[in-house]
Amino acid sequence: MTLFNPYVLLGIVLALLGSFGAGYYSGEQDEYERQQVEIARLNEQARETEQRMAEVAQTYAQTLRKANDVARIKEIKLRTDLASGERKLFIPVKAPDCPMSVSEPSAPASGDTETRAELDGRVAQALVDLTARGDQAIRQLNTCIDQYNQVRSMK
Repeated sequence: MTLFNPYVLLGIVLALLGSFGAGYYSGEQDEYERQQVEIARLNEQARETEQRMAEVAQTYAQTLRKANDVARIKEIKLRTDLASGERKLFIPVKAPDCPMSVSEPSAPASGDTETRAELDGRVAQALVDLTARGDQAIRQLNTCIDQYNQVRSMK
């Protein structure tokens, strides 16, 4: 048997191809296992990050709830004070242009010439309602911004 025998050459080629194929298959399996380990590690890391983000969201939700409760108590007190007449709301109005005599005894001595008008009770309550809703929206926005910034810094 010589080396140039076609069966020997075919055997050598098949042996080489077989070893390359087995190495390729083995490498593919090793890579698949490495990828699975990496995927599991990344999934665990993502779960931890998600859990931290949920804790941050819960903390900010509690903070917002407390701030809303405090604001609601103040709003209720203001509403009852307005309804009972203990507190009144006024707005400045433009006084009519009429000449006043300097010698008039009813002229204010302090120089305060602002003319004011008292708001109607319903209008005052509507104004309190409007400002309360605006304040609540601002608190929600600020909480959302703070939460976003904290979550963004986690990554």
